[in-house]
Amino acid sequence: MKRILAAVVMVLVVTGCATQTYYLNKDRQSDLRDQRMQHFFVGGIAQEKEVNAAQVCGGTNKVMKVESYQRFVDGLLSVVTLGIYTPRTAKVYCSR
Repeated sequence: MKRILAAVVMVLVVTGCATQTYYLNKDRQSDLRDQRMQHFFVGGIAQEKEVNAAQVCGGTNKVMKVESYQRFVDGLLSVVTLGIYTPRTAKVYCSR
C-alpha cells in the first residue's frame, strides 16, 4: 500500500502545469467567449489543434487573448491514463 501511495505522490509531483497565453490587444477589456477541451494522446507529441479565434470573436480586431493550459481535471485524466490521454483546455477572450 505504501508503494502505491508513493508512486501516486511521485506522479503528481513530476507532472507540471503550463499555460501559454497570447495577448493580441491588452488595451481593452475582454470577456471569455469560448472554452473547449482539446484532446491529445501521449503528451501531444507531433499533434496540434487549431482554434479560429477570429471566427469565435467575429473578426480579428475583436480577439483580445488566447490561452491554452492544463486544468486540474486535465492533469488528473492524464495521470489516470498513465499519460496516454493528455487533454488541455483552450480559451478565447474577445473585446466587449
